[in-house]
Amino acid sequence: MASVVIVLKGLVEFAGLLLLARGAVFVLSFGKHSQNPIYQALVFLTRPLVRVARAITPAAVVDRHVAAVAFFLLFWVWVGLVLLKATYAPVGPS
Repeated sequence: MASVVIVLKGLVEFAGLLLLARGAVFVLSFGKHSQNPIYQALVFLTRPLVRVARAITPAAVVDRHVAAVAFFLLFWVWVGLVLLKATYAPVGPS
C-alpha cells in the first residue's frame, strides 16, 4: 500500500509542477501566451486538472482563477498523501 501512496504522491507532485510551469510561462510571456507553443502544451497537459477544479468550484469563481484553484486542491491532496505515507512508512529505525 505504501508504494501506491508513493506513486500517487509523485503524480500529484508532477501535476503541481505542470501547473506552476503554466503560471510561470503565463507571467513571462507578457500577454502573448496564446501564441506561445510551450504555454499551449502546458494548457493541454493541465486541462483535465482545470476541468475537475471547474466542476468543483462554484460559478462565482472567475475562469482565470480556476488553474490556481486546481493548484491549491492538488496541494491539499499532496498534504493528505504525505500524511498517509507517514502512517504506512514511518521514518526512523525499525
